[in-house]
Amino acid sequence: MDFSLTEEQELLQETVRNFVAKECPPQMVRAIFDGERQLVPGLWKGLAELGVAGLAVPETHGGAGLELLELALVAEELGRGAVPVPFLGHALATLAIARGGSAAQQAAWLPRLAAGDARATAAFAEDGARWLPSQWRVELANGRVRGQKQLVPEADGADLFVIGCRGGVLALVEAGTGVRITAEPTLDRGRPLVTVDLDGAPAEALGTAFSEQLVDAGCVLLAADAFGAAHQIVRATAAYLQSRRQFGQPVAQFQAVKHQLANMALDIDPTRGLWWYAAHAFDHAPAEAPRAAALAKAHIAERAQQVARDAVEAHGGIGFTWESDVHIWFKRVMFDRLWLGAPELHRDRFAVLEGW
Repeated sequence: MDFSLTEEQELLQETVRNFVAKECPPQMVRAIFDGERQLVPGLWKGLAELGVAGLAVPETHGGAGLELLELALVAEELGRGAVPVPFLGHALATLAIARGGSAAQQAAWLPRLAAGDARATAAFAEDGARWLPSQWRVELANGRVRGQKQLVPEADGADLFVIGCRGGVLALVEAGTGVRITAEPTLDRGRPLVTVDLDGAPAEALGTAFSEQLVDAGCVLLAADAFGAAHQIVRATAAYLQSRRQFGQPVAQFQAVKHQLANMALDIDPTRGLWWYAAHAFDHAPAEAPRAAALAKAHIAERAQQVARDAVEAHGGIGFTWESDVHIWFKRVMFDRLWLGAPELHRDRFAVLEGW
């Protein structure tokens, strides 16, 4: 049995990787983190022109009609480049409409979302780190939504919100009347977060319950992003240690340093199969998908954070300063670790799903 990627999937990743290398070099990311420039709308527009915005949208609505694995492969490349684009929220919201929306909702929104003419995001978290559908308390009644959502990604400029409501119901809310956003402080400056206050905002319930699966999809995308970021951290650390010299030779030649680099690589490289399988299971083994998604999110995010810590140590004193770019990817994996819940939450989910 062949578990490798298809030629089309490899081409997709290569295309996104080349775009990132050309349009979002490290100096641009550094300038955004330094506050020297704002987020670049052209990056998202360029990705939309490549088809990234509509990967999971059916072809009948102008998309590519692909699966979660393709979305996750893109997430890996965006994590590798720490690319500051509104991919996560848009991907989840689009997936929710494509898989759970009515025919009218799909016709109204999917062509615009796929083309990049409109942008959407997803709102899950509530006060007290309530991320899961069973914990949501925002009320949807009589076509109106009331309540507050926290840690909503990339909401500034979004045209549409997919809101998680009491009972696991998902609601579509357009930006405007009854919707107020307030910026929240965030470590990852490439993925801004806001609080969304909903005061009787007009809303439509999605046609089919899809909230649990949407959380699973989010876990997979975060795991893939964290994997890409951690993989880049290992490569950048190896390059730095080969260039830094001590006692007349590269630091990377020292045995203890070699061991540290090997441990970092072994911490993250074998986890690729976790998120590949979780993404595959989402579309082809739905009974396995929740467990696979929870495991991938919990394990990869935790391993990625440990790799980032080891990278800071390997960089020596400069690793603790703003002068080293390692902090950009460290903050990327911290976001991936905490958004949608910390590893402890998903280990608990896994245990319950296994009947432990």
